[in-house]
Amino acid sequence: MEHGQAVWLPGDETRRWELHAKFFDGLANPTRLKIIEFLLERGEMNVSQITEAVGMSQSQVSNQLACLKWCGYVTSRSEGKFVYYRVTDPRIREIIRLARAVVADNAEHVRSCTRMGQG
Repeated sequence: MEHGQAVWLPGDETRRWELHAKFFDGLANPTRLKIIEFLLERGEMNVSQITEAVGMSQSQVSNQLACLKWCGYVTSRSEGKFVYYRVTDPRIREIIRLARAVVADNAEHVRSCTRMGQG
């Protein structure tokens, strides 16, 4: 079995689709996406640096980082009084690159879509 290949039993398709949708929900939040993009562009950053980069309060950023960490998008390490975050899996960079390309090709349609986010 290849890295990242889950074993799904027949009839598990709905659970798989729900899990994949939840994965993309993690990237659907503009703040979390912004944090991930800053980490991809700048490398490892501490909470203060991320807070300054995204222009939000430390509590808001910490809440989003906790979500990103729990779901495996980022990892953290402590050094003294600072906690540093970085993107965990290099495939996240590829997902973001592909998303940018698809959005660039379909920007007007995505921008004007009124059906997204309706479940």
